[in-house]
Amino acid sequence: MTEAFLTGLALGFSLIIAIGAQNAFVLRQGLLGQHVFSVALFCATSDAVLIFIGINGASFIVEQFVREYATWLFWGGALWLFFYGCRRFWGAYRGQSLELGVKQKLAKLPTTLLTASFLTFANPHVYLDTVVLIGTVSITFDLETRLTFGIGAAVASFVFFFTLAYSAKMLSSKVKTIKFWRLLDLFIGLIMFVIAIAMVQAGNNF
Repeated sequence: MTEAFLTGLALGFSLIIAIGAQNAFVLRQGLLGQHVFSVALFCATSDAVLIFIGINGASFIVEQFVREYATWLFWGGALWLFFYGCRRFWGAYRGQSLELGVKQKLAKLPTTLLTASFLTFANPHVYLDTVVLIGTVSITFDLETRLTFGIGAAVASFVFFFTLAYSAKMLSSKVKTIKFWRLLDLFIGLIMFVIAIAMVQAGNNF
């Protein structure tokens, strides 16, 4: 049981630790100090739900669906990331992010979670990593330990997102300069563009 939990934990961390659209958004919200707990909880819970869908036998169905509609899914996700990247570049140009951090009530929770949901569920790679890959690996465990494996993978998401969000929040008081926020928005916008291009290429290669 312990081995299954640690395997799930290690696999979960290995998949989530790379800088991606979802992680960049959580980082930004932490630095802004806006809805930090809610965003971390939403992202971690979303991963956990997808992981348990995968370990309960849906990995093959999801993989077939993604392969059948790969072009549409990846292009759709790429367009959304391109749009969000443009918003971050515009924010860098206007220097608005620092102002948003001061006026925390400006960004409402439903709007913030809607953005988080798009960055989470509009990315086909999220399904391939959580449902398909983790779901496939879970098959190597018997029914008794498969749940423990899934819990380990889900715990990795909770630890990662809450650590990222609250570490960023602790640093927020030290980065209250327009220059820093412009550079951060440029960095996040660039990440979105790079991921969008990679998604278009992935969709065309499926």
